[in-house]
Amino acid sequence: MAGGQERTLRRRIRSVSSTRKTTRAMELIAGSRIVRAQARIVAARPYAKAMDALAADLAATAGGVPHPFLAPPDPAATAVLVVVAGDRGLSGAYNANVLRAAEAAIREHRSAGGRVTVVAIGKRAQSYLRFRGEDVAKTWVGLTDRPTAEQAAAVAADVFDRVLVGGVGVVEVVSTRFRSLAVQSVERRRLLPVVAEGGRPFDYETEPDRLELVDLLAPRLVESGLFLALLEAAASEHAARQRAMKAATDNADELITTLRRIMNRARQDAITTEIMDIVGGAEALRQAQGNAPPVLGPGDD
Repeated sequence: MAGGQERTLRRRIRSVSSTRKTTRAMELIAGSRIVRAQARIVAARPYAKAMDALAADLAATAGGVPHPFLAPPDPAATAVLVVVAGDRGLSGAYNANVLRAAEAAIREHRSAGGRVTVVAIGKRAQSYLRFRGEDVAKTWVGLTDRPTAEQAAAVAADVFDRVLVGGVGVVEVVSTRFRSLAVQSVERRRLLPVVAEGGRPFDYETEPDRLELVDLLAPRLVESGLFLALLEAAASEHAARQRAMKAATDNADELITTLRRIMNRARQDAITTEIMDIVGGAEALRQAQGNAPPVLGPGDD
């Protein structure tokens, strides 16, 4: 019984040790990728901020000039919602947080009377939203690990085509904002229409005119916003996976320690039982020999 329990515990320890090697390797890989992802975010943020500032200045300058990309957002307008999740799991609550925020955004638009077109980036977003009965118009996979500017441009072109063809009034992105290795938060950001908040009106003439400039700027604005969202989502996913794998590795270490204690206790119990059996048998043999009648020799009476 004890020997069988010891063999079972040894198998469990080997299994947990194998799992620990995998989680430790994934933790180290995620940690190495975070550094590169952070560097790419730092390089891309100035351009995205300059684009946002230029768009805000242009919107403030245009004032009340009617233009679909400058109009105040209509809650009942048709919206394109870009949901940026991951292609893989094993990253803690990263995907779940994004998908909950996406569902909340969809409910908000529909409660206001608007229609929502969902563009999913990542297999997790596609599978979850379709499981929940949402009609996913387009799915992009393979972008979440190391997104490139070309991939962001392709997604932005698809989104902007839907804006032009479908009369879309709002373009929003639901993704995870990378703030630090310890802090990442899910954000819902509107790319179109352009908001004049914080913009500084300018009084010089432009060539082409301001409305044509808005038409030229809007696709680039969507592209830069999506690219930055993809970069920050990639860094956030790596950070979440590193934390999740570290927790899994620590739990494996703790479980291995517990199993070894149980195995050592079972082995000690087995040794103690064997010693008691040997001692008991020796004592019984001694008593049996002491109580036996003497053996008479040939010359004894």
